[in-house]
Amino acid sequence: MHPAVDRVSKDRSADWSDARLVKECLSGSEEAWSLLIEKYKALIYSIPIKHGLPPHEAAEVFQETCVELLLRLADLREPRALPKWLIQVANHRCFHWRRRNQRIVSRDSEPNLPEPETPALAEGLMQQAHEEQILREALATLAPKCRRLVELLFFEAPPRPYRDVANELGLAVGSIGFTRQKCIERLRRRLDELGFDETCDSE
Repeated sequence: MHPAVDRVSKDRSADWSDARLVKECLSGSEEAWSLLIEKYKALIYSIPIKHGLPPHEAAEVFQETCVELLLRLADLREPRALPKWLIQVANHRCFHWRRRNQRIVSRDSEPNLPEPETPALAEGLMQQAHEEQILREALATLAPKCRRLVELLFFEAPPRPYRDVANELGLAVGSIGFTRQKCIERLRRRLDELGFDETCDSE
């Protein structure tokens, strides 16, 4: 696929529900699979990062989680549960990576030890990962220039000066404040539609 077409497809994926993506994936659509991974790759990667795994191990956890998703997607009863399921699978893979690498107890010398259970993901970590995913999904629905404006002003450290933002986006410096407000309002409405407030209230 041509890169420009690919970018358009990824922007449009924000309009695809998880149910539609799952259905298309199960029907054999390579594009749907690509869009599904694009939508959730940051969520999957965030789990090993939160566990403190180095980049190469985080990449392995990502690959293993994607493989498990491919193998078990047909068993998913409720597509809306996909984010939570991915968090749990990635957490499970992180635990096995840490146990395999640390080798606190040699199972060769203690063959009768029971296999340890995978610890439950801390509720706070689960909540944080879920909220971050909702924010990513909301940002993806904004127009490209609006999305980039939000990223430049709120997701870079330190934030970009208005003059730099204006130069990159081709806007007048004096219009940045007004444009920012409009973009934030659109983002807030989308977060409400995705249930971000309800997610926060459930803590």
